[in-house]
Amino acid sequence: MSRRGHRLLTLLLGLFLSLAHARADDLTLILAGDIMLDDGPGRLIERGGDPFAPFADILQAADYRIGNLECPVAEGGKPADNKIFSFRAKPAVLSRLQGRFDAVSLANNHSGDYGQSAFVDTMGHLDRAGIAYFGGGHNLSEAHRPLWINRKGLKIAVLGYNEYKPRHFEAGANWPGIAWSEDDQVIDDIRAAKAAGADLVIPFMHWGWEKESTPDERQRSLARRMIDAGAALVVGGHPHVTQGAEIYRGKPIIYSLGNFVFDGFDYPAAQRGWLLRLKLNRSGVSFWETLAAQMDDDGTPHPVSGAVTPCGTGGSEQISACINP
Repeated sequence: MSRRGHRLLTLLLGLFLSLAHARADDLTLILAGDIMLDDGPGRLIERGGDPFAPFADILQAADYRIGNLECPVAEGGKPADNKIFSFRAKPAVLSRLQGRFDAVSLANNHSGDYGQSAFVDTMGHLDRAGIAYFGGGHNLSEAHRPLWINRKGLKIAVLGYNEYKPRHFEAGANWPGIAWSEDDQVIDDIRAAKAAGADLVIPFMHWGWEKESTPDERQRSLARRMIDAGAALVVGGHPHVTQGAEIYRGKPIIYSLGNFVFDGFDYPAAQRGWLLRLKLNRSGVSFWETLAAQMDDDGTPHPVSGAVTPCGTGGSEQISACINP
């Protein structure tokens, strides 16, 4: 057998063993990176298109789906000062998000692009569409409130935080906005969720430097602190590129999922992101894999058959390379 053939056999064997390790009754959770429904994706939807269609079967098969909504959804508001890019999607786009995603994070650097009024409108439109949200709220307390998932006997708390400017999008005691990432507050929130009865806690971070394909030391340090505090895994986004994965104390850290639905990027790394698929039970993550998503000119992601991306099993200190179906 050739070296290439042996490597392929090894990868397939690793994938088979990983899938066998995940029990059929485990909860399947999907997390996606940046979903921006203005510009190209918004125009596609206006034409009757659907940017989620190529991944419809994969999304439908999961028990719960979460993405990062990288834009306000509103008709009004004023664009933020001193921003190079300000996004605002029309409420009609939520018809495409419905049935594909159960919840979205608002903790990012574009949620406040059209001011507090548009941010509040976004939450109202999501409520009416039946899409849950976290990482943002009408005040500071709401913004730090976990998204609670109660499925298959599991109680899961998902927390969202942003740490990329502008900070004036942050919620206050009496005004709406997003949850800002302060290390000690993040740790306190994880511990509070555990004390409130969460079987698993998942922080969903908006962090890191744009275009950087590796996480910086600050990301690594905070990720470890979160796991030490009780997080079952750590997931991130924002840099518009994937940033790899690693294992700490048997728990996965996926630093950046990159983009999922987004257009306007002229460098290849921003045009390919990952969809994270997890198998979860009371012990934590039994299996995880990343599925490659290649965006076209409209910002629509397409599955990439044969792509090799990171995956792993619960408790393992090693990351495997899985072949996308």
